Amino acid sequence: MLGNFQPTRLFVLLFVTDMALRMLQPRWSPSLIVGSWIVRHQPPEWTGAAQKRFAWGLGLVLGLVMMYLMVLNNIIGPINMLICGACLLLMFFETAFGICLGCKLYNALTKNQAQYCPGGVCEVPARSTWRLQAPQLVVLVLFVGGAVLAGRWVQHTGPMAGFDEMATLQDMGIAPTAGNAPDGKDCTVPAFAKAIGHEAMWKLHNGC
Repeated sequence: MLGNFQPTRLFVLLFVTDMALRMLQPRWSPSLIVGSWIVRHQPPEWTGAAQKRFAWGLGLVLGLVMMYLMVLNNIIGPINMLICGACLLLMFFETAFGICLGCKLYNALTKNQAQYCPGGVCEVPARSTWRLQAPQLVVLVLFVGGAVLAGRWVQHTGPMAGFDEMATLQDMGIAPTAGNAPDGKDCTVPAFAKAIGHEAMWKLHNGC
């Protein structure tokens, strides 16, 4: 939002260091030390080391690519978002749903089969006692339908007063042009908009 990517570059350096320590000796990984302390009162759920090391190696490779792009060359673009999105997707599925996508990738790329996966899904056969019931399906369909209707209503009613001055002026037939600030508004483009190349877009949205 501020056009300042210095914290991101620092995070990439810390991430690569942590992943490298995990590959060498997991007990010295700072994130694992903190994580182990947080869940110190919970019984451990053991996970196969082979697929975890494989996942850490994948994270290290992605981190090295990000380090080359952002830390060393200041390259910012869609590839950065794709790499970060892939990492977040893998972590979200495992933490939120207990689904180890890395385990599935490990099974697909290696001859060995992953063992001790979250929820016992690597066991043969994997057991599941949950079934989608008809009332639950109805609730999901109604919720999605309601979300679609709500989205159309929000779009139809237009912006809330005071939150989108440009759209409000256009609805009134008073479309401001560049350089004409309504009500004496300061049209000085902030530094963050210039930094990310959205100077013209900022002027348009602010009626300047």
